[in-house]
Amino acid sequence: MTERDVILNELAQELRPMSQGIEWFDGLSPEEQSETLRFLRHHCVQARAVIEDGPESIRRAGLRLTHTPAVLITSGRIDHQLGRIASLAPLDERRKAFRLLVAILAVADERRRERFCSGGCSHWWHRLSVA
Repeated sequence: MTERDVILNELAQELRPMSQGIEWFDGLSPEEQSETLRFLRHHCVQARAVIEDGPESIRRAGLRLTHTPAVLITSGRIDHQLGRIASLAPLDERRKAFRLLVAILAVADERRRERFCSGGCSHWWHRLSVA
């Protein structure tokens, strides 16, 4: 587990405020931001995100329905759209993508936790607590 892993999971579980997450994300180099978005995309797929997660994720991310990442997540195959969102290049779009991917991870992981981990699990990220 890396510091990035912990930060992203704390954000998804609302153990860390998104304002801190944006500040952290903005402090990364463009290459590190792209890598972080790809990493988030992978974890959304691993958490079994589905197209129906889009509206709730948009709401949680605080995006307008007309923002590019919001339009993308609600149109097309989820795995393909997550990749397109993670590939957005302009800084303001990357910030929106970051917020949305964290929200998608949160929604999908909450469902996974309820379905598969309610009786306990070995996922380290399900044992995080506020420091």
